Amino acid sequence: MALNAAEEETLESLKKWWEENGRNLVVAVVLLLGGYTGWLLWQNAQADSAATASDLYEEILSLSLEEPGAILSEEDSNRIIDIAQQLRGEFESTIYARFAALFAAQQQVEQGRLEDAEASLQWILDNPDQGMFNEVDEGLLLTTSLRLGRVILAQGDAERALSFINGVDPKSFEGGFAELRGDIYVAMDRVVDARDAYIAAQQAGSQSDGLRMKLDSLPDQG
Repeated sequence: MALNAAEEETLESLKKWWEENGRNLVVAVVLLLGGYTGWLLWQNAQADSAATASDLYEEILSLSLEEPGAILSEEDSNRIIDIAQQLRGEFESTIYARFAALFAAQQQVEQGRLEDAEASLQWILDNPDQGMFNEVDEGLLLTTSLRLGRVILAQGDAERALSFINGVDPKSFEGGFAELRGDIYVAMDRVVDARDAYIAAQQAGSQSDGLRMKLDSLPDQG
């Protein structure tokens, strides 16, 4: 079938366009397909890493499941710390590494290794982002900050503990931070400030027996 003039003109235009742009188009498609394949491979690698990290974290949870008040064996305690270090070293971008660091810090405190516990907690605060979208778990960071403040206080450095928690926006954790601030003031013999802090903790919703005992144990100010 013969082509009319308009069709011939269109065909010639397409041929000319292909001569000028066809090679670039092929290269672009190849690069696109290669990039997509690379992305799929990366996704698969990420999934495998997440599964391995999850298995390690589950081991920590299994080791930590003890009766209330029970103390882990030295072997189990050290195993938790070792797994946490492995997660930090091999899977540092995962949320599992951050929660594992919390468990490690708990065991380090139990072992009297307060400086190591501080380092574990500080690592979480220094590396708040996790995952491919750099999510930040606000609750985790506030919990970590509370524990870090207690660890610093346990090391006998009340001034540094106070300076640290005063630099944290407590948000929904106001009760916990106010109570810790009261503990710090007690260590500094600032009884009036301690009472105010404990009352602030109660007003923020903290109604534990421990908090009431702390308030009751404060000496009267005549």
